[in-house]
Amino acid sequence: MTVDGFTTCLWFDGQAEEAAEYYVSVFKNSKLGRIVRYTDAGPGPAGSVVTAEFEINGQRFVGVNGGPQFTFNEAVSFQIDCEDQEEVDHYWNRFVDDGGEGVACGWLKDKFGVSWQVVPTELVGMISDPDSERAKRATEAMLKMTKLDLDVLRKAYAGD
Repeated sequence: MTVDGFTTCLWFDGQAEEAAEYYVSVFKNSKLGRIVRYTDAGPGPAGSVVTAEFEINGQRFVGVNGGPQFTFNEAVSFQIDCEDQEEVDHYWNRFVDDGGEGVACGWLKDKFGVSWQVVPTELVGMISDPDSERAKRATEAMLKMTKLDLDVLRKAYAGD
């Protein structure tokens, strides 16, 4: 391979550039890359966007305007590991307030239909705790939530 890692390709129906600009506005450590447009050779209208490259936290993406044949579904999602409730709130509120929708247990779909998991990193330790009662309480609390609330999870985990 000529480059380290992989590039994730996301298929859009005409919204690749809009999506790239949006994701770059949501994540602090991100940047917009090359925008490739059709020429007179086609197959799309000259000047219209073929692909839009962007990077989020070192992960490379390319949005391609492939048409309506394929849409996003929950089989693939991107997990955002959050240090604290403030980060959870930032990402969750931004995606939902901008036309997305909360699903369950920290999962949401953004306005383009892409699925995201907004997860406080602390949760993984709670639900995988060798103390099965603590793990059970944290898991049961999580299963009742749409947006994850770290204070409620911590209380359930502790048995409060």
